[in-house]
Amino acid sequence: MAKKAKNEERLNYNAELRRLKETGPERLYLLWGPEDYLREQYLSQLKKICLPEGEDSFSYKRLDGPELDPDELRFAVDALPFMTERSFVELRDVDINKLKEPEKFAALLADIPDYCTVAFVQNARYEPDGRLKLIKSLRQTARELKFTQQSQGMLIDWLSRRFAAAGKGISLEAAQRLIFVSGDLMSGLIPEIEKLAAYAQGERVTVEDVDAVAHHLPEAVIFDMTDLIAQKKNNAAMSVLAELLADKNNEAIPMLAMLGLQMRKLYAARLALEQDLGSKYVMEACGIKHDFIASRLIGSARGFTLPQLKRAVEICAETDYRIKSSGQDDRELLKEAVLRIAAGNCGA
Repeated sequence: MAKKAKNEERLNYNAELRRLKETGPERLYLLWGPEDYLREQYLSQLKKICLPEGEDSFSYKRLDGPELDPDELRFAVDALPFMTERSFVELRDVDINKLKEPEKFAALLADIPDYCTVAFVQNARYEPDGRLKLIKSLRQTARELKFTQQSQGMLIDWLSRRFAAAGKGISLEAAQRLIFVSGDLMSGLIPEIEKLAAYAQGERVTVEDVDAVAHHLPEAVIFDMTDLIAQKKNNAAMSVLAELLADKNNEAIPMLAMLGLQMRKLYAARLALEQDLGSKYVMEACGIKHDFIASRLIGSARGFTLPQLKRAVEICAETDYRIKSSGQDDRELLKEAVLRIAAGNCGA
């Protein structure tokens, strides 16, 4: 019986790839998680091992969700491979949580022939409902791989290789800045790599290049804005907010939620500083995956006092209530909240 891989915070992708090559394919896989780039890379390697001569209509079957017919699946699983040792059945975006006749599927998936590999390939938004009997049964027999964001070291090595393939180098600081502003999902970083490689004039991509052309996630911009407030650069902070508000795609309520979350993270970091809890505590308490981001958060927290941050969290909550109950202009209320937070810092 196949054993389920533990859903740890980060999947060791290279170890899983080595395991696949050394021990060969199993009969059943559940591939899911937010890192869809690695999921598709793993799926490609799995297919190559199962179907060394490539996909054909005899040995390869693909069934697309969200629904799935058990008889159609049984037919695909029972079909004998032709001119190859294994058959491969790809089940793409099937909503396993809502399948009808789950008992029938559980029995079918527990009896996959030795010559067949079946892979459930889920999109980045899917998460299995562990309370369901079908999911519990699936996890007992399937190799379950949750493709998560990778470690800082692996991401930076991967960025370096991708830039090298495009004829550019990248400094450590620039790589960290790119991960910070554009996120740590590889599928989101690939188009940014292409833009930066085309834009950078020198042999190496710099922090300035990243700031000039890389896509900046709103939460990263909010982080930059609060960092400027911590440094008492309030005019610069308000300019950052004005740029955010100039983009009509950025709505006030989600931005306020990001601001509130950032102030709570700063509060936790400031508390860690005062109680000498260390960066590991900050990373765990704030859900931060990369130590360079935690270090920056802690540095930013030094620019506030604990009472200031407590009041900033309260201001965000009060503003949220006012936006949802007063009928006032939500963008003006967001500006007012940022000004009040900045004023609290200036009055320290």
